[in-house]
Amino acid sequence: MKHYDYIFTGSGLAALMTVYKMAQSEAFKEKSILLLDENSKKTNDRTWCFWQTQKGDWEPSISKKWESALFANADFTRDLDLHPYQYNMIQGLDFYNQVFEFILNEKNISYVNQKVTDINELESHVFVATEKETYTCDSVFNSIYNKAEVESQTKYPLLQQHFIGWFIKTKEQVFNTNQATFMDFSVEQKGNTRFMYVLPTSTNEALLEYTLFSHHLLPTAEYELEIEKYIQKLGISDFEIIEKEQGSIPMTCYPFWKKTTKRVLNIGTAGGWTKASTGYTFKNSDKKSTQLVAFLQQGKELRKFNTKTKFWFYDLLLLDILDRHNELGASIFSSIFKKGDPALVFKFLDEETSYFEDFQVISKCPQLLFIKAIARSMRYF
Repeated sequence: MKHYDYIFTGSGLAALMTVYKMAQSEAFKEKSILLLDENSKKTNDRTWCFWQTQKGDWEPSISKKWESALFANADFTRDLDLHPYQYNMIQGLDFYNQVFEFILNEKNISYVNQKVTDINELESHVFVATEKETYTCDSVFNSIYNKAEVESQTKYPLLQQHFIGWFIKTKEQVFNTNQATFMDFSVEQKGNTRFMYVLPTSTNEALLEYTLFSHHLLPTAEYELEIEKYIQKLGISDFEIIEKEQGSIPMTCYPFWKKTTKRVLNIGTAGGWTKASTGYTFKNSDKKSTQLVAFLQQGKELRKFNTKTKFWFYDLLLLDILDRHNELGASIFSSIFKKGDPALVFKFLDEETSYFEDFQVISKCPQLLFIKAIARSMRYF
């Protein structure tokens, strides 16, 4: 039975970012690290987007950048100048290749393609079992999301950001390659928060995603019907589908950090690293992984890693509203983007604003809704 200093159960975004940065730092050269996952990470299984003001670690994986974004609803359309930000797209396989080409050259890092079946923490170490073998380690970083645990509780609101996307190639040159469609709420809302998301990579190629923030997933045919309607709305008559993707991301302020123990820390979606109010994962995981690598070098107990911030509370207020009135999402996001400074909104969503800047963004929201949500919020503490 082989022993490791660190085992990562699941090799999703958070785990791969963390191990990549551990290898970069060279502070963990003497530590043995094992990644366990049943997925070999050799397919283009997802697309991530994020905004940034300067180049970072993931520049080699970025396949497209936009300087401008479009926000729309049934009543208005606004072109958003993103400066000083750029909106970036990374496809899954490009990210996986960048990470694995680097970390698997490190003698102290191993990747095993096996499904984790059990994590058993003892006082002095942790047992990690797969379908084939058992390993031991000093600390586990777990990114295997426990869906049942979150869905079985009723205290904290839980929505899903769920979507189906089509990468299409058109005969006509119809797309503006300089502008991404960030949110288009002009689609029929049907009592939910529904929008289209368009990422053009050339004048005749784009990813179109039909996305919802709601409680329940839809039949596949309903997402695809709405994508077809939107394609027709864009005036596209001749196209082919190159790839499809789909996903469902939990949106919740459930306190995942309370499950942290002496030797097991949940990371990624399983640790609450997803931005609860938007479902954005990449930027949050990038920040959290950097913080975790720095934290581990300090030798502190894992239970001291997570902290609750003011943004957790802001996210909680929005989720509380959408949990009760899911049809109001379009009006809330529209109030923020109609006249607000786009750069300030993105800074706010990145959780980098001051209290004065927070007020500038939040004050544009429907005030009565949020006052009522604040009044209800005491039950969450």
